[in-house]
Amino acid sequence: MLASFLVAAGGFTPPKVDYHALAPEIILAAGICVVLIVDLFVSESKKWLTATLAGFSLLAALIPVVTLAVIGSDTRSLFGGRYVIDNFSLIMKAMFLIVGYVVVLLSTNEIEEGGYYQGEYYVLLLSSVLGMVMMASARDLIGVFVAFEFLSIPTYMLAAWRKRDIKSNEAGVKYFLLGVFASALMLYGMSLLYGVANSTLLVDIGKAVTITGQYRGVEVLAVVFVIVGFAFKVSAVPFHSWAPDTYEGAPTPVTAFLSVASKAGGFVALVTMLYLAFPHAEKVWQPFVFVLAALTMTVGNLIALKQTNLVRMLAYSSISQGGFILMPLVVAGTKATETSLKTVVVYLLVYAATNLGVFAVVIAVSRKTRSGDISSFGGLMNYAPGLAALMTFLLASLAGIPPFGGWFAKLNAFRAVLQAGTGLGYAIAIIGAVNTVIAFGYYGNIMREMWMKPVPDGDISPIKTPPSLVAAMAITASATLVLGILPGLVLRFGDLSALTGALGR
Repeated sequence: MLASFLVAAGGFTPPKVDYHALAPEIILAAGICVVLIVDLFVSESKKWLTATLAGFSLLAALIPVVTLAVIGSDTRSLFGGRYVIDNFSLIMKAMFLIVGYVVVLLSTNEIEEGGYYQGEYYVLLLSSVLGMVMMASARDLIGVFVAFEFLSIPTYMLAAWRKRDIKSNEAGVKYFLLGVFASALMLYGMSLLYGVANSTLLVDIGKAVTITGQYRGVEVLAVVFVIVGFAFKVSAVPFHSWAPDTYEGAPTPVTAFLSVASKAGGFVALVTMLYLAFPHAEKVWQPFVFVLAALTMTVGNLIALKQTNLVRMLAYSSISQGGFILMPLVVAGTKATETSLKTVVVYLLVYAATNLGVFAVVIAVSRKTRSGDISSFGGLMNYAPGLAALMTFLLASLAGIPPFGGWFAKLNAFRAVLQAGTGLGYAIAIIGAVNTVIAFGYYGNIMREMWMKPVPDGDISPIKTPPSLVAAMAITASATLVLGILPGLVLRFGDLSALTGALGR
């Protein structure tokens, strides 16, 4: 009725909306509203319904993603090219939704038994996932920034969800303050980009920002500030200081979410900006990304070697893995553009499955030990051989040991940088090889505790694992195994010739 009135009054033409393309976002938004309303009216004994509804919302949003992929039609462009549905966005949306569902499985018992607010927790979790889904399709500065904040702001609150825990409060405050600072830098860089291009469309910015022989200070600052903003989100060194304290202080399911989904959201935004907005500024961002990748994998690995707290060690492991994800981007913009982009997507898929599986095992074991120390895994094979075997399998994947998914992801990362044939590519390959060896040290330390050390307190009673945790471990372990032994399937997911075209390459 309102649209009819506007048409009659001023010739307003309502925009044509492709509701199929927007169905995942619409379903998630509806799910957020339903969870919030149900939480207001159900009793405390039935708050578990909010977790169920959150899980169903994520699975329901996955259905249109699958149907859009099966249809396989041309790229769908909405709102004048500002919101795009293509292979890249569909792959990333599917990953975000599945990761969100697994995190709901990890959270179900932890949040309920911990006495935390359940309805609000799942509302914030769904809101953050919605921001990530929007990020995958955003092709406009305003869209990228809004999606970035939509995924970030809920995580600031989730990090401090254990409000009676001083560490959790510190984690939330530190994450919030540094996150706001990073957002301000990124927004300033975006304002400079708009000043240069007189447009918020990323493709228009890509045509305007051309840094070849002569550097223009405004363009260089814009590129650097935008990359710094996303470097914070992916916890790249030296913008990583928030990650260890936040990961340790937050509830473990939130830590899993931050280390996988939030990090992947940052990488999606970074890749989109590099390929769309900065395709002709590689002389600026390639050396910058090289330094970030080298520092991130090296510093993360070296500090992880010294950790005795398992979650804190996994935080530095996550930082180091981010360096390996950055590694192929060092040669993006060369003849290895498509290969590097494919490698990033494949690495994100494998890393998400493996890291979530590790956190699922950590949650299961900590339900009995009530400890976050690595020594709490001592003698795990004596009373939970299945969990010990699963943890060994997942850690081997993170370390890059064949035939698991992590090995295939790392192999592709090295292949991408070596095939480029550039000096930076060879240098980052050497640094990556050294860091791969270093990582065996702290991953092997956990394996040694599980298989060779005695049980710390002599208690060998079995671990009672809730069905939701069993389901989470089954999903992540299956994905890690399949992505390792069937690499052709991974490459099919990463067949991004259309993607590179969609990103203007």
